[in-house]
Amino acid sequence: MKKIIIGALTLSAVTFAACNSGNTQSQEKHDSSAVPAPGTDDKALTEITPQFKDVDTKVAASFKTLVDHYLHIKNALAADNGAEAASGGKAMAQAMAGIDKALLTADQKKRYAENEDDLKEHAEHIGENASNIEHQREHFVQMSEDMYALVTTFGGGRVLYHDHCPMYNENKGAYWLSEEKEMKNPYMGAKMPACGVAKEVIK
Repeated sequence: MKKIIIGALTLSAVTFAACNSGNTQSQEKHDSSAVPAPGTDDKALTEITPQFKDVDTKVAASFKTLVDHYLHIKNALAADNGAEAASGGKAMAQAMAGIDKALLTADQKKRYAENEDDLKEHAEHIGENASNIEHQREHFVQMSEDMYALVTTFGGGRVLYHDHCPMYNENKGAYWLSEEKEMKNPYMGAKMPACGVAKEVIK
């Protein structure tokens, strides 16, 4: 009996350590040397400032709406709620149709176009798969990459944290954006809700 208990405790410790290690062997696209411990303030994070400062106010408001829908999806996935994530996906796809691209400069149009089609596709897939949360999460990985590109280019209308889970997808890892410091992992859900570490803060 003692051997079983010790074995279980060892397995739990290894799993927890892997979750919080920031696994340097994971396939990270936006690696950072700053790996803060839980509760560390923003000064310990790499700070990212959006590229464009001259974004039209109407366009900025539209991008903030996209971020709102993205966070809706993120929080739904963290709560293991595929139906709510689908609602957020549909809302995001609809909101994208309302962005007035005529208000963008030539450089801004080019940067937005680089992510527009992919982002819409992932929003639509999430919206159409309320009963398949794992498929939603697969699309959320790529959606998060697109949203990272947009908010680091145009801003997100708020402070955002760029978080990383080293364990998702057989330890390949995945990123997401969050509006709060507290970890609410959209890839692991209730299984490991606090798994992850903040890498950057986007202001």
